[in-house]
Amino acid sequence: MRRIAIVGAGQAGLQLALGLQAHAYDVTLISARTAGEIRDGHVLSTQAMFGPAQAVEREAGLNLWDDQVPAVHTIRATMVDPPGTVAAAITGRLAHPQRSVDQRVKLSGWLELLERRGGRVEYRSVDRAGLAELARRHELTIVAAGRGPLSGIFPRDPARSPFDRPQRTLACLYLRGVEASPEPAETHVRVLMIPGVGEGLLQPALTTSGPCTILLWEAVPGGPLDCWQDRPGPRDNLERSLALMREFVPWEYELCAKAEPTDATATLYGAVDPVVRHPVARLDGEVSVLGMGDTVVVNDPVTGQGSNSAARCADVYRRAILARGDRPFDDSWMRETFEEFWAYARHATAFTTAMLGPLPPHVARVLGTATVRQEVADRFAEVYADPSGARWFLDPAEADAYLDAIGARP
Repeated sequence: MRRIAIVGAGQAGLQLALGLQAHAYDVTLISARTAGEIRDGHVLSTQAMFGPAQAVEREAGLNLWDDQVPAVHTIRATMVDPPGTVAAAITGRLAHPQRSVDQRVKLSGWLELLERRGGRVEYRSVDRAGLAELARRHELTIVAAGRGPLSGIFPRDPARSPFDRPQRTLACLYLRGVEASPEPAETHVRVLMIPGVGEGLLQPALTTSGPCTILLWEAVPGGPLDCWQDRPGPRDNLERSLALMREFVPWEYELCAKAEPTDATATLYGAVDPVVRHPVARLDGEVSVLGMGDTVVVNDPVTGQGSNSAARCADVYRRAILARGDRPFDDSWMRETFEEFWAYARHATAFTTAMLGPLPPHVARVLGTATVRQEVADRFAEVYADPSGARWFLDPAEADAYLDAIGARP
């Protein structure tokens, strides 16, 4: 029985641990917090799981909340210019519903599931020295600790990193009582694009107290949405958010005017540095560890790719470990395994980079066409679901060829 250590109990680390445990691997998961601490703590993310990533969870029997979480069928993207005015709107239908489960619910539930199945979980923090000791005692050690201190042991890959600093500051609030927009009729996520200012997103989700709506502000640094340095509590966040809505998206203000925070820990603030890191770190000159998920590939959450990439990474790594048999998990294998994941993740990175704007001309042409052609709007929605099939959107020549083929190029 091969001995594997996984440091980090997020989407990627827990999914991989559960997947390997199901195949009788001797897995030790290191978690900084217990299930109760996660469940009772602050909001962790603005996760949105699209059809392909959900299929990975479903195959592993980890879709524990499908009958409770709102199923999102449509993405409604509204361009706002000038503030307070709808310039254009795109309503794209998804081939398979998108779902969002509060990670406080999901991760605590998965941790408890892992322990019920007899999994070994150590609740403690790990520093560089502790990581090296783990690696000496296991055949393979994987770091899935997110953007925390351990990510720094993996050097930045400048050739693959699209930016050298955060492109947005972020403010998130979980709400109940948000009214549904009358258009479209299906349950949908609302994306608000305000050129030069930032974005707003309203995502139906499931939280600890039941169905809710996640509000995320993506602020261009130094702009009018970048007003969260004091990290206000939930009620002050809501008051400030309503003021921003009244100014920039007044139709959303009307829908959110009676909303309330879901709980006392329903806020999250920060800024994401989009980065790709080299996946293998050598410790003490003698042992190597493999990075996974957003420890090594981080994208801004504006396109909702984080949890989806983490699920894909866990699936790729699980399959590669199973296929390795009794052969050693050497540095070469680690790099090859990451490259298999990067074959998918590079598209998510390219998509997110394009949407952080200013929009490339070919993207602007596609989005303009999507406002009047439903098949283009639907195909655009599927880019969120699976960016790996999005050459038609991301490549200028492919985009123009597609618009020509449907007789829609300006």
